[in-house]
Amino acid sequence: MHFSRSARPSTTSFPGTTEPGSRKLMGGEAQQDPPRVHVGAGPHATLAPGRSVWCEDALPWLRRNTPLVGCSLITSLPDVSGLPELGLAGWRHWFIAAAELTLAATPDEGVTIFYQTDIKVEGTWVDKSYLCHRAAEQGGAALLWHRIVCRKPPGEVNLGRPAYSHMLCYSRGVRDRGARPYPDVLPALGEMTWSQAMGVAACRLACEYVLSHTATRAIVDPFCGWGSVLAVANELGMPAVGVEISRKRARKARNLQIDAAEPERG
Repeated sequence: MHFSRSARPSTTSFPGTTEPGSRKLMGGEAQQDPPRVHVGAGPHATLAPGRSVWCEDALPWLRRNTPLVGCSLITSLPDVSGLPELGLAGWRHWFIAAAELTLAATPDEGVTIFYQTDIKVEGTWVDKSYLCHRAAEQGGAALLWHRIVCRKPPGEVNLGRPAYSHMLCYSRGVRDRGARPYPDVLPALGEMTWSQAMGVAACRLACEYVLSHTATRAIVDPFCGWGSVLAVANELGMPAVGVEISRKRARKARNLQIDAAEPERG
């Protein structure tokens, strides 16, 4: 499997998705409020596997579009290194609030799946799964499962960051009935589009879980980066919406493609 940049136009959307409204204009002219995103009419909605990527701050976008009817959310929240102005304590508060907002935007018939890698700061361990649990408890969402994704082969030393990542699935309405079993430990995260990406194997497990265990048929990644989750969702026939504050990454996320004809590596 490999990734490629498509030559298609940079503004892609699918039925039921609106484009951003006009921004504030110079000279005091009236500002049009950005519209809500309407991804689907509800559970089991039949949609083309298109993609829309919004270049803006994820938190206001989530507030504006809660709840995202017919959707499940799959995402990775940024590290403290991406928000250095907050400091560690401020980032922890931000992380919990952002996770709670992501959970709140997920409808009861959907799931929220976080993919997070712990960090070590000044000799202390920061467990991001704990921060996600805090947000879920505050938001009334239940933990359905907690899986481990190996970033390195077991037993191999990895300096700086742990050799594993957490995958955590929460929902207010869905319950994991074991309709289709999934491994508790994923031996490899799969190919990565960039250094902070969620690997393709992890993306596929998350998207397939949405298909097999929920009534939702669209994926939203509010911190989409280069768009790995979006590309995998499209590969599996699901429409996808991403939000990314970086213009450069948003452009990549709009065009990232997966060649399913080639075998996955890693």
